[in-house]
Amino acid sequence: MKTLEVIGFKRANLDGAALNEIRDAANVPCVVYGPGIPEQVHFYSPAILFRDLIYTPDVHLVELNIEGTIIKAVLKDAQFHPVSETLLHADFMAYTEDRPIKFEIPVKIEGSSPGIAKGGKLEFKTRKLKVKGTAGNLPDYISVNISDLDLGKSFKVSELQVEGFEILTSPNVSIVTVGIPRALRGKKAE
Repeated sequence: MKTLEVIGFKRANLDGAALNEIRDAANVPCVVYGPGIPEQVHFYSPAILFRDLIYTPDVHLVELNIEGTIIKAVLKDAQFHPVSETLLHADFMAYTEDRPIKFEIPVKIEGSSPGIAKGGKLEFKTRKLKVKGTAGNLPDYISVNISDLDLGKSFKVSELQVEGFEILTSPNVSIVTVGIPRALRGKKAE
């Protein structure tokens, strides 16, 4: 799994005026908490550093460098402005290499489906799966091979074979389905 570095600067004032000043200077107020951190650390970071962390389907571990203090973390939550969609705040959770973390990993489709070749449409039911494992065992993505999917068939979470981490998403959840177009449904009925 990829690791991104985010540089941060501690902030002492936590009031609304200080937050607005931070945002006006193209920075994002942040907080980090979790194991190994005795109390929450409030900091801010340049908004540009979040481009490769938030606006990508890839999953990343984060190495926070807050005024020289290095903290390994994952992005837990991000709040956006409801109209402008500007990043308003980011929450990070620290982790240690020996303790499992919960994370969402994207799904990557591989292979070609005979159902799609017959005119079916690939429908994503979920694009990320919730998993639990140590940071060193988490993959960049979970591969789903659709080579056996025919018209009307689905690939469920229960069909995945993974090692080194646990999938927390319900085994009954469909990841992808090959939908039957209306034109083909009529031909099957005949």
